Amino acid sequence: MQSSLLQLFRRDIINLYKEIELYQDEWQLWKILDGTKNSGGNLALHLVGNLNAYFGKNLGNTGYVRNREAEFLDKNISKEILLKLIEQVNQVVSKVLENLTDKQMKAIHPENVLGYEMTTEYFLIHLHGHLTYHTGQINYHRKFMYNESIYS
Repeated sequence: MQSSLLQLFRRDIINLYKEIELYQDEWQLWKILDGTKNSGGNLALHLVGNLNAYFGKNLGNTGYVRNREAEFLDKNISKEILLKLIEQVNQVVSKVLENLTDKQMKAIHPENVLGYEMTTEYFLIHLHGHLTYHTGQINYHRKFMYNESIYS
């Protein structure tokens, strides 16, 4: 399971990176479209914060301090910085997953995030779904910004 999760997280963090890279104008990263609450840039910051908190702080003991509110309020961060943050979180996630033991994967996750007790393995599967869900939202955001077909 650990090896599969490592491959999936690496693949989908790279997909997140590619989505952000495809924005042609930095201001468009931060535009909130009618009928939505978040920009592509804020969703990317949210994913970086989420992964740094749950992989870095909780499992990797990195000392990361999350500011979830800022993930949705910060604006106009350069695309270059945002891409570097994604690269850095990819390294954190990879390092943690490479070093997790089977015992840690089967143990109860150290933080009760969803309102019920779960194994770390279960929670990591949840985090992967969260990553792909928001990356899909970023994909739609970007495509609507450029009037691209959402079906390609």
